[in-house]
Amino acid sequence: MTGHNPGMNVTGHTRRSVSIRDVATAAGVSYQTVSRVINDHPSVKTSTRERVLAAIDELGFRRNSTALALASGRSRAVTVLTSNTTHYGYASVLQGIEEAARAASYTVGIGVLESADGADEAAVAAQVQRSADAGGGLIVIAYDPAGVRALGAVPADLPVVGVVETPASPPRDDRPWVWADDREAAYKATRHLLSLGHKTVHYVAIPSSTRRTSARTSGWQQALKEAGAPQPRPLQGSWGPAGGHAAGLKLAGNPDVTAILCGNDDLALGVIRALHETGRAIPGDVSVAGFDDAPHSAYLTPSLTTVRLDFTGLGRSAFALLHGVLEESAPIAPHPVSVPELVVRESSGPPPGRE
Repeated sequence: MTGHNPGMNVTGHTRRSVSIRDVATAAGVSYQTVSRVINDHPSVKTSTRERVLAAIDELGFRRNSTALALASGRSRAVTVLTSNTTHYGYASVLQGIEEAARAASYTVGIGVLESADGADEAAVAAQVQRSADAGGGLIVIAYDPAGVRALGAVPADLPVVGVVETPASPPRDDRPWVWADDREAAYKATRHLLSLGHKTVHYVAIPSSTRRTSARTSGWQQALKEAGAPQPRPLQGSWGPAGGHAAGLKLAGNPDVTAILCGNDDLALGVIRALHETGRAIPGDVSVAGFDDAPHSAYLTPSLTTVRLDFTGLGRSAFALLHGVLEESAPIAPHPVSVPELVVRESSGPPPGRE
């Protein structure tokens, strides 16, 4: 829910909207408590109710139409903001959100962030505002700079859940985020390749949601460091096979490259093609591992060793968290959703001379 105050200040400019969180701060309570007071929920103590009502009067808070719809239960809708609907991880998260929302009799809308790199700040902000105006709650898939920017642009008083990369450090409890443990997944895959006898593992990275080191990259680095293995410079790929193919051609020319971890299975597909074109056998000369366990990974030749992340379950968890916020039936708490599973197939094996 949210509120507004359309009055003018002494300079003739419109005053900043008064939000439910402003009321909560003034009253010294959570914004969920303010919501319960506004909706006349019986669980609020009399003294707390009086303090909240006094803050509402002092600040001039008024609920807008979105807040009224949420309070009455008439708005049973969520909007998902994402910059992509086709890549496996994004699409699977969307699938999980839709499945869970349908089961709860909610409708799902999709807002596409046209600026995937987040550079067009105005366009991202405009899409966030359009989604906010639609009412209901928001789920932001923040796997890229545009998603991160959109998550940060959501009004503070609008219910929102972020589907994010593994955070570098534990987020605050008021950050309703969910994530799969990318760092642990990359760590497991790298450890598997090292355990086969490879001296090191080269890495082809997907774009990060920020311009810092991604969780997948840090998991790979951690495994190499613990093993005392050399840490090659990671190659930056894209999201698709073409980026993997370009990176694979660079790596194929180096005879010291015997193991490659790819940031997703599509990159691995391109790497495998490049190695095939340059006459390097998989896994006889080079082992290749992917990431995500996309449906095609089991049917490549050779079948792809990868790490499985439950993106569909992640989407279901994101909706469940938002539903709890909207229905005031669950606390807000950031949390990882699933433990990654290493799936060993034909594309990984010992390095040359170690069979």
